[in-house]
Amino acid sequence: MSRIGKKPIALPKGVKYTVQGNTVLVEGPKGKTSALLPGGIKLEEKDGHLHAVRQSDSQAAVHGLARALVSNAVVGVTDGWKKELDVVGIGYRVELKGKNTVVFTLGYSHPIEMVLPTGISVAIDPKQTHLTVSGVDRQKVGQVCADMRSLRKPDPYKNKGVRYSDEKLKKKAGKTGSK
Repeated sequence: MSRIGKKPIALPKGVKYTVQGNTVLVEGPKGKTSALLPGGIKLEEKDGHLHAVRQSDSQAAVHGLARALVSNAVVGVTDGWKKELDVVGIGYRVELKGKNTVVFTLGYSHPIEMVLPTGISVAIDPKQTHLTVSGVDRQKVGQVCADMRSLRKPDPYKNKGVRYSDEKLKKKAGKTGSK
């Protein structure tokens, strides 16, 4: 039995959902998003909570997944999702160009411009080395952060690059470090 699939999803005030085929459209104060619902999983509302119910045990593998996707959509439209990145290195910095373009200066011969997808916003601190990516869709926020991190992955020898703020790096010794 799926433990995650059995947990109820709290529906805060102002959140509405509609099921259309195999997609669930969730609307709330921060915006609207959709989540895919695998076949054989239904949503039932009881006492202000949503329950993901499977028709048979053949859907046991996707029961928890369906509940998690709908829960992430509900949290996204009420609180939103955010991730923080740090840019570490001498001369490395980030700046906003317009509302939907982020320009990275990461030690390459040219600055890298990244256009943000719709629904994603970025806030940059005044030092230009810390940025916060936020949005309604958890998957989209995570993917944008992963794309930004891949521009200059953290280097274990010099501790330079783009990394998550809560990421712990283990610094490696260089060639002369084996004393």
